[in-house]
Amino acid sequence: MSVGHSVGHSVGRDESVDTIQRELTAFARRARATAARLHPELSLVSYTLLAHIDEQHGCRATDLAAHYMLDKSTVSRQVATLEKLGLVERRPDPADHRVQVLHPTEAGTRALSSTHASRRAAYLERLADWSTEDLDRFAAYLLRYNRNA
Repeated sequence: MSVGHSVGHSVGRDESVDTIQRELTAFARRARATAARLHPELSLVSYTLLAHIDEQHGCRATDLAAHYMLDKSTVSRQVATLEKLGLVERRPDPADHRVQVLHPTEAGTRALSSTHASRRAAYLERLADWSTEDLDRFAAYLLRYNRNA
């Protein structure tokens, strides 16, 4: 491999990484906007935690902190906001009544369902002209990227 070729390859790789960074930042901005549509006081972190609580059919705050690699105080503040907004409630763990398990309230489940439906519709519209092969490849790349995060 010539030096010129490896330098050109490096520049192209750097440009690709810059594009990926820019596009993922734009993606994150849209995700924050989606969370804001769910509830103006709900941050993207709170929205993500609420979705995880719902998907897990309830979980402890310590589980959230571990899963998302967040500080317990950050999770505590976010959960307090979710509780204040009436989207999450605490219930005793049937196996150990000393442990509190977070569950979405009916309002929380409705808010998530509504937001999920509008997000899915937006994705379907945005990806309407993509082939099944492109969608499969994109999904695989996202899974691979997030696995290594």
